[in-house]
Amino acid sequence: MAARKGPTSAFTDSPAYSAPSSGHGLLEGWKYRSLRLGPFRFPWYASPESQLILVSFVCFLCPGMFNALNGLGGTGQRDEDIYASTAANSALYATFSVVGFFAGTVTNTLGIRFALSFGGLGYCIYISSFLCYNHTQNLGYTVFSGFMLGCCAGILWCAQGAIMMSYPPENRKGRYISWFWMIFNLGAVIGSLVGLGLNIHERGDETVNDSTYVGFLILTFLGACLAWTLVDAKDVVRRDGSRIIVMKHPTWKTEILGLWETLRNDPYVILLFPMFFASNWFYTYQYNDVNAAQFNTRTGALNGTLYWLAQMFGALIFGFALDYPNVRRTTRAKAAWASLCALTFIIWGGGYAFQRKYTREDVAMEGHQLYDWTSSGYTGPMFLYISYGIYDAVWQTCVYWFMGAITNNSRKLANFAGFYKGIQSAGAAIIWRLDGLQNSPPPYMNLFASCWGLLAGSLVIALPVIILKIKDTVPVEEDLKFTDETIEDVIGYRVTYDSPEQKDGLNERWLSS
Repeated sequence: MAARKGPTSAFTDSPAYSAPSSGHGLLEGWKYRSLRLGPFRFPWYASPESQLILVSFVCFLCPGMFNALNGLGGTGQRDEDIYASTAANSALYATFSVVGFFAGTVTNTLGIRFALSFGGLGYCIYISSFLCYNHTQNLGYTVFSGFMLGCCAGILWCAQGAIMMSYPPENRKGRYISWFWMIFNLGAVIGSLVGLGLNIHERGDETVNDSTYVGFLILTFLGACLAWTLVDAKDVVRRDGSRIIVMKHPTWKTEILGLWETLRNDPYVILLFPMFFASNWFYTYQYNDVNAAQFNTRTGALNGTLYWLAQMFGALIFGFALDYPNVRRTTRAKAAWASLCALTFIIWGGGYAFQRKYTREDVAMEGHQLYDWTSSGYTGPMFLYISYGIYDAVWQTCVYWFMGAITNNSRKLANFAGFYKGIQSAGAAIIWRLDGLQNSPPPYMNLFASCWGLLAGSLVIALPVIILKIKDTVPVEEDLKFTDETIEDVIGYRVTYDSPEQKDGLNERWLSS
């Protein structure tokens, strides 16, 4: 008997067997055939799941290696050379803050694959500059690499954010964010383990060796190449047959105007800007003023590994909690906000107790004793650094989820992601510059207080958005207002089967929910 078709929501997931549809029948081609391996059936290549995994591994290989290197403290440079890292990162985030704000326009116009690949190349250039610096002390190239990475990374992260927030159905956005964050941070974990293995005998305060930089350089280049294996957003089809909401005919003019329209039609997003600004502010303090200032080379590498492992754990717990099906989404949003408030005072309260034990002057003194993992008293600071990692993952996961809960429109979410990364990077540029002032850098306690104050204050400012703008669901008609698509372009068709035999025959090509 024939399969029966009927309309379904574009943004809900169903346990029923389903197949992608163009509105005129089942889609054909290798991109829509699922792979069977024994009793397991995997998503078709052009499914949101497969595309999320691919973009996660691009970020695993590119930003993941960047995070691993910076997590060592000073980008692997020590003592008198740490200013090279600070100068490069100041240039990076200053450029990122400008490019990121407008990156949604670039991503929407040129497409996901170009954005991700171009972004990945910037990480190659950045890492190569520190390999060069080890031998030539060429500060100019290092600063240029930071500028170049700022241009590239702004576009990469905008594309990544659009995929992660717009591809999943509404009831799976939290777990998609957590899957991404775990795979992405696995890159930082592996990178940190590589750094730890290569520097395990460095009990002093030394620059990491060339092998570390060469390994990271190769991995970031592979990530840039991997970006070209993704499919265009217009070809992605969800399990229920629905498609991603995009502009069918984007131009530079429409996307530049779209950036303005996002701010004009959704001005409430400005209340999230302080959360965006605070979200990378604390990295400089954690990397340079805790890990690099208080731990030797090998212990800093161990701390970096534990920090990124903790991020994976934090993303896993919060990502799935944000999708908990037995609680309304509006209630989950308020609970996430309350949890962030509690963690802000618990974890950063512990950080205050640790920061009171040392000053910038203490660290600058000759003979300053650095923690080694064999030192007595190392356990407490280690767990504090792990807690910082959990907090970062929870903060980032919640911010992405808040934005994804406001809309399902890929075009609008690309602009949201651009705002997020641009404003985030503006904060990072300022704090990197403050920490890198050679003549009169701020005291560690002042930088700590700025982190804690920004995080707590931004939560208060964001509360009206959490209460008033996050709904249990967003109607498709509302999401379509910002594109040139119609409801027929994006709504899929549920396919049910009259017999198990028919299901087995047709479902050779598609994954069951």
